Amino acid sequence: MTISTVAALQIGSSPEGKTRTLERVLAFEAEIIAAGAALVVMPEALLGGYPKGEIFGTRLGYRLPEGREAYARYHDNAIDVPGPETEALAGLSQRTGASLVVGVIERGGSTLYCTALYFDPSAGLVAKHRKLMPTGTERLIWGQGDGSTLPVVDTPAGRAGGAICWENHMPLLRAAMYAKGVQIWCAPTVDERDIWQCSMRHIAHEGRCFVISACQVQPSPAELGQDVPGWDSQRPLINGGSVIIGPLGDVLAGPLHGQTGLLTARIDTAELVRARYDFDVSGHYARPDIFSLTVDERARPAVRFLS
Repeated sequence: MTISTVAALQIGSSPEGKTRTLERVLAFEAEIIAAGAALVVMPEALLGGYPKGEIFGTRLGYRLPEGREAYARYHDNAIDVPGPETEALAGLSQRTGASLVVGVIERGGSTLYCTALYFDPSAGLVAKHRKLMPTGTERLIWGQGDGSTLPVVDTPAGRAGGAICWENHMPLLRAAMYAKGVQIWCAPTVDERDIWQCSMRHIAHEGRCFVISACQVQPSPAELGQDVPGWDSQRPLINGGSVIIGPLGDVLAGPLHGQTGLLTARIDTAELVRARYDFDVSGHYARPDIFSLTVDERARPAVRFLS
C-alpha cells in the first residue's frame, strides 16, 4: 500500500515547561487516530522549548551570572533520551499507529542538543538526529551533532528522514539524505518566514520527495508577559506556517498560520518514480564522474578509551 495520510502537528512549547507541553501533545491522540495519520511530524525544540529572544546573559568576551542561571533553567527543562518523555511519546505512537518525528532539546551531560526523535508504533524510539550546525546564537546553548545521527527510517508512510530548521539550507546534507533514499522529508522548524515556504518547495522539487514541515506557534510577548528587546510586543513570537508539499513542489496542505492544529494530506509514494523520471538527484542527474561526496558517519566523542 503506497497511499497514506501524513500530518504536521503545529503546536508550541508551553511556558509552563516540558510536562505541560507533553500534555498538549498527548491531547492530540484522538485527532491523530481520527485522521488515520501514518506519520506525524512535530516542530523543532518542542519539548524543551525554543527560547526566542533570550540572550543568556552573554556579551562578546564575558558571561553574566544571570545568564548561567538562565542556562541552568533551560537545561533543567530539557529531556533525557531515552527518558520518561520518550516513553510517553512511544506510547502515543503505539496507540495511534502513527510514526512520530518530534523536535526536542536533548541533554547530553551538561551539553544540550537540538534533536529530532523518530518513533515507530511497534519498536518505540528507533533513531535520533542531532542538529549538525546550530544557527547564529543557538551556538551559545546547543552543541553540534555528528555524522552518526543521520537516520532514514522506514515508517508506515514511507522512508522518512530530513533536517532541522536551517540545516535544510545545507546542500551537502541534503545530498547525503537524498542518497539514503528519503521519500518523506521531515523538517521540524521555528522558521515562520515566507522564504521558508520557498525552501520547502525547493527541497521537495529537488529531492523529488514529499516534504512535511512542522513549525511551532507562539503568542506575542505581550500575551506571554515578556519583554523581548527589538521585537514588536504585539507580534507573535512564532506564527507557524506548517506545510505539506508534493514531489513536484506543489503545496498539498497549508501553510497553517497563527493557530495550533493538525495539518494532514494524502500522499502516494508511487508518485516518486514518475516524479524522478526527468530528475533523479542521486541517480541519472548526479554526474559522479565530476562530483562526489564523502559522508563520515562515525561518532565523534571528545574522549576515547582504548584498552
